Parts: sequence; C-alpha cells; structure tokens
Amino acid sequence: MKKIKLDIVGLSYSQTQSGAYALVLGEVSGRRRLPIIIGSFEAQAIAIEIEKMTPSRPLTHDLFKSFAQAYSINIQEVIIYNLVDGIFYAKLICSDGKKTTEIDARTSDAIAMAVRFSCPIYTHEFILSTAGIVIEGNDFVYLENLSEPGEEKQAAAGSVNNYTSLSTDELKNLLKDALNEEAYEKAAKIRDELNKRKAS
Repeated sequence: MKKIKLDIVGLSYSQTQSGAYALVLGEVSGRRRLPIIIGSFEAQAIAIEIEKMTPSRPLTHDLFKSFAQAYSINIQEVIIYNLVDGIFYAKLICSDGKKTTEIDARTSDAIAMAVRFSCPIYTHEFILSTAGIVIEGNDFVYLENLSEPGEEKQAAAGSVNNYTSLSTDELKNLLKDALNEEAYEKAAKIRDELNKRKAS
C-alpha cells in the first residue's frame, strides 16, 4: 500500500475541550490536512521537541529515546496505518541495523517519538480520504463524498455532540467556518459526525 508523507503543520489548544489539543498533519506533496485530537501531555512532549526546549528532567519520550539509543535502536519511520471509529492507529518501524521491528503505539506517542528521532511520518490514502480536509484556494472542503441535501441521515441516537440536529449542509458550512478559524478540534468533531452519517 502506497505511503503518503506528512509534516506537522499545527498544534493548537482546544477552545472547547479542557486538556485537549489539535495536532494538524499536512500532506507534504498536497493540500490535505489531517487533524488529530491529542492529550495535553503528548502535546507538550511534541511542542517541547519542535521548539528545541530542554526540560530540567527527561520526559517519558526523552527517556524512551535514550533507552533505545543505548541499545543502538533507531526509529526509521512512523506510519498512521488505520482509522477505526474515529481512533487513529500508528506504529513505529524500529531497527538495530540487523533486525526491523514494528511496534504498535498511540498516534500521539508515535509522533512525539518521530520528532525526537527526526524520522518521517506516513499515512495511507484511505485515511486521508476518510478523515482529511483539503484546502482549495482560501477555502476548506470536506473530503468525503457527502450525501445530497435530500439524503441526510440521522446520526446514531445518543451522540455526545450537539451536531445531530443539524442538516448535512449546515454541518458542511460549520466545518468550513471552524477551519477558517483554525478551530481544528471542533472541525474534527464535525467531520466525525459527517462520517457517522455517511456510514449509516
């Protein structure tokens, strides 16, 4: 399966969910963006390394890097390989020069390690097609083939967000507004609601 290279293009504090951050990955050779909601600890671990700050004591990800290097293990790449029920799955491709091993990891932890080992981050086309958002000119467009106005379907009962009562067109407009405001966490929730409707 063809791999698509990603870069970190943004990391912002959630305005609506306490303790959450939106990590935005961008397609290196395209205009698509992949927003992923992560916790504050992982966001801090990623930000500290990107900004080249040195904490007074090693963070957990720094400890893991030191441990790996002590045994001549290098992370060659990170792959976000699956998306199930709104949860991204990632793995570290590690090598000691003789043997290559794949290690399952939370996506946020995998990216925190990727920035420490300066290794590339990849995903697959079906993930970008399902959960990505593309920028066309100054406008943001949802990637999924959305239903026509007369074909809207209700999301599953008991949804935890307030988007179930809105029409598909209203959700699409809200998504564009959220992206224009760089409210990626809100955009991800709207995207998930649209995905539920398409799957139902």
